[in-house]
Amino acid sequence: MTLYREAQRQPWHIKLNLILLGLLFVTITALLWPHWKHNPDLSHGLFMSVLFLLLLKESRSQGTPRYLPSHWSLHCLIAVSLLSGLVALAASGLYSASVGWNHTLVAFSLTISTTLLFFAGLLVFSNRQVGLMPMNWTSLVAIGLWLLSAPIPPGTYTHITLSLQLMVSQNVLSALHLLGIPASRHGNIIELASTSVGVAEACSGVRSLISCIFAGFFFSATLVTKPWARLIIILLAAPLAVLMNFIRSLILTLMANRGVDISGTWHDLTGFAVLGVTAVILGGSALLLDQRKPINENSSTKVAEAEKPPRPQTASKFLTIGMICAASLAIFFYLNTRPLPPNETPLPVLLSMLPTEADGWRVTTSTEVYQFSGILETENLAQRTYRKRSGDRGNPADGLSGILAGWAIFRESGCHAHAGCVLAGFRLEPRPKRDAPRDLDSARPESTSRRISPVL
Repeated sequence: MTLYREAQRQPWHIKLNLILLGLLFVTITALLWPHWKHNPDLSHGLFMSVLFLLLLKESRSQGTPRYLPSHWSLHCLIAVSLLSGLVALAASGLYSASVGWNHTLVAFSLTISTTLLFFAGLLVFSNRQVGLMPMNWTSLVAIGLWLLSAPIPPGTYTHITLSLQLMVSQNVLSALHLLGIPASRHGNIIELASTSVGVAEACSGVRSLISCIFAGFFFSATLVTKPWARLIIILLAAPLAVLMNFIRSLILTLMANRGVDISGTWHDLTGFAVLGVTAVILGGSALLLDQRKPINENSSTKVAEAEKPPRPQTASKFLTIGMICAASLAIFFYLNTRPLPPNETPLPVLLSMLPTEADGWRVTTSTEVYQFSGILETENLAQRTYRKRSGDRGNPADGLSGILAGWAIFRESGCHAHAGCVLAGFRLEPRPKRDAPRDLDSARPESTSRRISPVL
């Protein structure tokens, strides 16, 4: 019997739970989609929605038909999951009031809340009184993979990235020494004879690490059935990802040492090759370790139907109350933190705030300040430099730069009423000394200057 036909036979609160969980599925997909689309480390999340539904189907058709008996401990576990999900949802709403709904911390908290609510739904649907979804490894992986598709909080991401950068650069340096290639390391920069190779944040292996762990859990739920085989696949994922990223970094470093330009085609090609080879190794290992034996979906459904006792469905009503509270809480925070309508008040012309003339000063307007638009997230920038004219040395500072930046800020959150902000900054610019001795780097001819190549 299909899930749709089984759901039609359920009481109204079971149907309401299915509708609310379906709305939660659509909502979390819509909120995480921008992160999946623009963050290369989360590109595997683009397939998460499809894989989630596929794993739920596999759980019913190929998974172990395990259904939980009604017990007070089951009700307590459902209550704890619902309460924890509501707390995580409330924390997400509070974070969104300060930083907006698109912030990575808000998305991470929302994903935790969604996972807990999905787990509460699984506990209810795997009850013998309901029997819609079995409690097995496949269904648990379907829910747990949402956590691997969520953006990592900035502090945790920086710590992981820095650790991987230093580890990769140190291991590549050791491999170069074993191959007899002279090299030295300064942080995440490897100095070679004719060039320098830098292991940037995007080159640390975070992308392959997360994607490989994601694939390991997926393969453990779809290709193997024995617990020991699943454990091996999961434990193999992370070391394999680190090893493949090290091999890729070493190959690109050797190419750079031979004078090959590793940016562009080679940089991207090796990155996709590492992901593909890692997935093939994991999938092949899963097939070699174990073979799944198909389980008849009809037989598992009959087992569930035979074990359904005619008792009140208290657990399902718990879930209904919890999902209604979660929906009410989400609506409350959305109405109080929804985006405000665009403010039509124009920002001031920043150059008009900096005088065009000053007695005894030579005024220069910069035309290169817009190169910082991406970092400052605004194009409303202005810079003018004021230098003392020759013959007037009364001011100890030979130059003074005024920099202004303007934003239309606090428009994402209804908790703020500000329309704009202008930030001003000034810096001293001493006149360069003509007779100052040049250091070794400046004395090096242009033809022998060093260049830094990225490694992914």
